[in-house]
Formats: sequence, structure tokens, C-alpha cells
Amino acid sequence: MTPEQFRTYGRQVVDRIADYLATVERHPVRSTVAPGEVRAALPAHPPERGESFDAVLADLDRVILPGITHWQHPSFFGYFPANASGPAILGDLLSSGLGVQGMLWATSPACTELETLVVDWLADLLDLPPRFRTDADGAGGGVIQDSASSAAVVAVLAARQRAGEGRHRLYVSSQTHSSLEKAARITGVGVDNVRVVDVDPETLAMDPARLDESIAEDVAAGFVPTMVCATVGTTSTTAVDPVRRIGEICRRHGVWLHVDAAYAGVAAVCPELRWLNDGVAEHADSYVTNPHKWLLTNFDCSVLWLADRAPMVDALSILPEYLRNTATSSGEVVDYRDWQIPLGRRFRALKLWSVIRWYGAEGLRAHVRRGVELAGHVAGRVADDTRFALWPWHPFGLVCFRPLWPGMSTTDSNAATMTLLERLNDSGALFASHTKVEGHVLLRLAIGSPATRHEHVESAWRRIVAEYDSMRAEPR
Repeated sequence: MTPEQFRTYGRQVVDRIADYLATVERHPVRSTVAPGEVRAALPAHPPERGESFDAVLADLDRVILPGITHWQHPSFFGYFPANASGPAILGDLLSSGLGVQGMLWATSPACTELETLVVDWLADLLDLPPRFRTDADGAGGGVIQDSASSAAVVAVLAARQRAGEGRHRLYVSSQTHSSLEKAARITGVGVDNVRVVDVDPETLAMDPARLDESIAEDVAAGFVPTMVCATVGTTSTTAVDPVRRIGEICRRHGVWLHVDAAYAGVAAVCPELRWLNDGVAEHADSYVTNPHKWLLTNFDCSVLWLADRAPMVDALSILPEYLRNTATSSGEVVDYRDWQIPLGRRFRALKLWSVIRWYGAEGLRAHVRRGVELAGHVAGRVADDTRFALWPWHPFGLVCFRPLWPGMSTTDSNAATMTLLERLNDSGALFASHTKVEGHVLLRLAIGSPATRHEHVESAWRRIVAEYDSMRAEPR
């Protein structure tokens, strides 16, 4: 493809993306294709001769778009949002066009130095502690990972490196993201050495007293307590673990504290929500949050900060001859290859930099506040309706609730709720998901798309009520 051909088709692609974002509401939120339908609509073998890009775009319309579940739809409430804003898309396009492989400072100094700048900017916006800054003479620093799952693997490796040899133990709660269990498998700690700590049944937050007891029991049994994961905004219900109290226990026992704020952490751009950082400055050894969820930056962009990067670098640094260079040998530069699992890395900082510059702190705060406000509206509607029971914790953009099915057992009620969910999602008018708390299936509405407005959440609520009433009216 010549530069002129690229220019021609590039304009068409940008126009298509702009048209898609402008008209995404016209699509059913969830794809209606059957399993195997997309593959069956395309040739089984690759073309012998190259095709025009017009043919690619035609198949995009004919085959691909019908098979898309539209995460940017204003009525997509199924999972935490995956914002794809204009400046982020353009930043990602620039990254792809430049084609930088930023494994070393020497392979593109701007790729590394822009990343150190932008993660420091984000730390400032979230009011995170200065020890997380990537200063040349400091111990800590931040890095953009592809996801919080990869960040968890890096954090576990760093914690294990600091803890030394022994039978390592990780501590999570029943509400901790599954990525921590996967990290235990990947790092060799083993799932059997992941200890699940009890939670408060009312808040679903980790019980610090039980954590303290668990660590003491393991020390007595010869284990090496290695890491505790405290979550700020769990995936299921956005429960918040008491980071300060957990951190005090970790400090007393010499255990690494990893704070997983993948979803909710970015809410701290709003001063009124910075209570969620309580204890982080004093106690967190590592902290992760995902701009690619609620901060208008398209996937993938997850930021991991460490108070002391040395254990991570010690665990991950391998320097074959072909990577040796003067800048690395000087010790004056950051080489992000030592901060992640793969060697290669994309220029992800461009899209986060573009987002922060375009929206500014004011615009980012407005976006988060709108999500919180809309979630509060839905929660109010649920609380005022005797046909539904609201899970009371909803400080962010997630609302959890369940329909009440009088006369039904818990098992039958759960089955009815799942049927209601499928009927709602099959309608194409909205997309929701579910979780389970205390044996009851709850519906989850996660609000946070920049396209979502009051009329969308109100329409979703009316659809839920109407579908519920329809099911109640059907003969059993």
C-alpha cells in the first residue's frame, strides 16, 4: 500500500469510525449471530492474490459488524465500560502509524520518556503518593501494562522476589478478581497457596481480623506470607476493602500489599471520591488502575505503580548481548522491558497523553461524575420500587439489584432472574450482566459510557420493569 493509497483508505476508515460512533445507538447492543456464523460467512482459505481494501471494508459491513457486541453503545451496561474516545482512538492510530517497539529507552527515547511523564500526570490527577513517581533518583515508578491481570503477575513476581525463598502464600478474598489466582498459577506460587480470607457479609469487604489470623497461622506452619491483594471496587459489586487496616497488618508482618483498583481507581480524579485512596500512600507497595475502563482511553491501557521498583526489576531483568547499549549501561534511563512480562511493547502512552490533554482534569472529572450521577438515579428508581431489592453499595457507576419473585424458592427466583436477564439482552435494547451475593442472583448495570445520557438509563429501567411485569403475568 503506497502512502497515497493509505491516505485514501485512511480517510475512509476514519470516516467509518466517526459514522459508527455517531450511529452506534441504531445497532442492537448485543450481537445476534449464532456460534460459527461469522466464520462461515468468510472464505475458509486465504486469498492467493491480494484484494482491494474496498473488499475488506465491504466484508466489515456484511460480516463483522453484525457479529459485534457494541461496547460503545449508550445502553451497554453489561460490564465495566471500555471507553473509546476520539482522542484515544487518534492517539492509538498515531502509535500504530509510528510503529515504535519501545522495549528499551534506546529503541525510541520518546516512547519511554512520554510514558514516565504520563503515568506521573495520572498519579497527580488521582492524588497518589509521591513515592509512586518515576523520578530518576527515586525508588518507585509507574508503567503502562496491557491489563490489570498482567499487572497482577508483575506484582506477584516482585513480591515473591522481595520475600525470598520458601513456601509463598497469597491472600485474597472471595471478591478478589480471578486474575490473582491466575497470577499464582503463572508465577509458580500455585493455587493451593492462595488463601481466601473471609469478608464482612454486609459490605463484602475483606475482614482484617481474619487476615491477621490467617497470616499468623501460616507463619506458624512454616509458610512465607508474600502478598495481600486489597481491592478498591470489586468486579462483582464494587466493594471496597479497608486498605488502611489491611496495610497496617501487612506492615507488621512484612507482607507486600497490592491494591487492585482496576475499575474504581480512576474515580479519584474527583476530589470527593478520594476517600477510596485511604491508606494507599502509607501502605501500598503496588497499585493498579485501568484508564481503559472509565477514563476515556481505549483498551489496552492499565497503569501499575510501585513504591519500590527494585524487586520487580530484579525478578524480570534479563540482558542478552543483543540488547546491550550505552544508555542502558549508564543506569540513567528506564528500560520498560524490565517492568513487564513480554520484551516488546507498544507506544500506549500516546493515547493516554492524548486523552489527558484533550479533556483536561476538568473534563475527566465531569465524565466520572456523570456516571456516578446516572448510577444514583437508577439506584433511586430501584429503591423506590417494591418489586425490586437494591444492593445498597453504589458509590461509583455500578448498580446491583434483584427482582423479587413472591412465592418462589431461592433456586426458582434465581432461575427467573436469569431468564429475565436473557430476555432483556435478547431484546437488543440494552445489555446487562449478573452476579451472585449471599446465594441470590443480582442484576448489574454498569454505567460509564460517554454516550450514555439520562434518557438511556431511564429507558433501560422502564424496559426492565416491563419485562419483569410481563414474566409475572405469564402463567406458570
